[in-house]
Amino acid sequence: MDKTPLERLDSFPYRHRVAEVMGTPLSIAEPGMTLEAASRRMVEEKVSSLVTLDEAGRPTGIVTERDILRALAQDGADAAADRIEAFLSSPVHDIRSDAFVYKALGRMMARKVRHLVAVEPATRRAVGMITGRALLKLRIGDTLQLGDRLDAAQNAADMAAARAELPGLVRRMLAEGVGAMNAAAVISQVYCDMTRRATELAVAAMAEDGKGGPPAPWAMLVLGSGGRGESLLAPDQDNAIVHEGGEADDPWFEEVGRRTSDLLDAAGIPYCTGKVMASNEVWRRSLAGWEEEVLRWLRTPEPEALLLIGIFFDFVAVHGDFALARRLRKFAVEHAAGAQLFLQQMAAQIEHHHAPLGLFGGFKLKEGRVDLKLGGLLPITCGARAMALKLASPATSTAGRLAAVHESGTLVQEDMDNLCAAFQTVTRIILEQQIEDIEAGLEPGPRVDPKRLPRSIQAKLKQALRVLEGLPLMTRDVVTSSRRG
Repeated sequence: MDKTPLERLDSFPYRHRVAEVMGTPLSIAEPGMTLEAASRRMVEEKVSSLVTLDEAGRPTGIVTERDILRALAQDGADAAADRIEAFLSSPVHDIRSDAFVYKALGRMMARKVRHLVAVEPATRRAVGMITGRALLKLRIGDTLQLGDRLDAAQNAADMAAARAELPGLVRRMLAEGVGAMNAAAVISQVYCDMTRRATELAVAAMAEDGKGGPPAPWAMLVLGSGGRGESLLAPDQDNAIVHEGGEADDPWFEEVGRRTSDLLDAAGIPYCTGKVMASNEVWRRSLAGWEEEVLRWLRTPEPEALLLIGIFFDFVAVHGDFALARRLRKFAVEHAAGAQLFLQQMAAQIEHHHAPLGLFGGFKLKEGRVDLKLGGLLPITCGARAMALKLASPATSTAGRLAAVHESGTLVQEDMDNLCAAFQTVTRIILEQQIEDIEAGLEPGPRVDPKRLPRSIQAKLKQALRVLEGLPLMTRDVVTSSRRG
C-alpha cells in the first residue's frame, strides 16, 4: 500500500540526539507555588509544563497544562489558590540528553506521556524538556507550514511565495538523508495542494462573477508525475476534469479549467506544452465520456499518443467528488487489464528510450549534460505502469506498482529491488542538479552535468542505468502472461 509522504519521513530520529531538540532553559516550579502562579508562568514562558527539582537539580515532579485544566474543571476557580504539590506527577519520566530522538519517541509512546525531562547522563541533573508537540513541529514543520500557507493563499502571488520555498526544503531533506522518493512525494503534495487551491479560488471567483456554482458533481484531477507522487522541481501542468454533467454544462467546466490553469501559471507552474490541461476539451469530459474515451484508447491505441494516454492512468483527485474519480479509476484499470494490444504497445514504447550510455560505457552528452528523464526515469515509470495495469492494480506510484507486480509473483524480489534502487538514484541526482541550477539562477530540468558528480556517484548512476537494459524483457514477460489482477 502506498504511504503518504509524511508517513514515510524519515531518518531524522535515528540521526539526531535529544540534546539537539530539547527545549531550554527548563521551566521550574518553586515549592508552595499556586496553580494560578504556575499557569501564569507557563503563559509567560510559553511552555506546557513546569518541573520541581531536588537540591542536586534532579527532577522530582512535573505539572502540565492538562493537570491544571483538569483541576479547574473539577474544582472551578477555587483550584487556582491550591498549592502545586497536590497536582505534581511523580516519578518524572526522563530521558538521557545523549539518547537518540527515536528513543524519546518510543518512550513517549510506551509510557503514554507527552513530556520527557532531558537529564545529564552522569548526574541525572535536569537540563531540558522534550515534548511530542515540539518534535512534531520540528520534524514536519516546514512541510505543514507550506501546506498551511497554500490553504490560506488568496491569489497566485501567495501560492508562488509558498512554492519558492520548495528548493530549500528539498535541499535540507536530502542533506538529512531523506530518500529522494520521499522528497519527490513532498514536492508532488505541494503541487497537488497548489492545484487544489487554484481550483478553489477559481470556483469562488466564478461565483462572485455571477457564473454560479458547479452544475453537476465533478472532480479536478492531477495527472502524470504529480499523480504518481514523483514530481521534481521543474513542473508543468497536467490536469483534467471528470464530471457528471451534460453538454450544456461544459462551458462552466471549461471556464473553471481555464481559470485554474491561469492561476497555476502565474504561481510558477507553467502551462503544459502538450496542452494536457482541463481547459482543453480533450482533457475535460463527463464520466460517460471518459469511459468511452478509455475504451477507444484500449481498442485502437495510437503509438504516438501512448505517453499522453499513459499519464492519464496516474491521475489523483485533488478537489471535488473523490468518489466520482474512484469510479473512473476502477473502470479504466479493470478494462486496461484485458486490453492486450494496448498493454503490448505500452510495453514496446520502453524500447525507444535507451539508457544514455555510449558503447564504451561513457555518458551520452548533449551540450555537456545527460538527459536522465528520457533515458532513466521514463522507462521505469512506463514499465511499472504497464505491468501494474496488466494486473488491474490501482497503485499509482512507481514503487507501489512494482511492489504490486512483485506480490503477484510475476516480478522477482531482486528485479524489484534493483529497479526501485535505480529509480531512487536517478531521482536524487536530478533533484540535486535542479537545486544547484536554481541556486545558480538557471532553469531546472532533467538534464544533469555528470562532471559535477564524484566518481563513485558516476559509477552508481551508470549501474542504475544498466539495470534498465533488462526492463523491456521484464515488462513484456508480465504483460504477455496469462495472470490478471
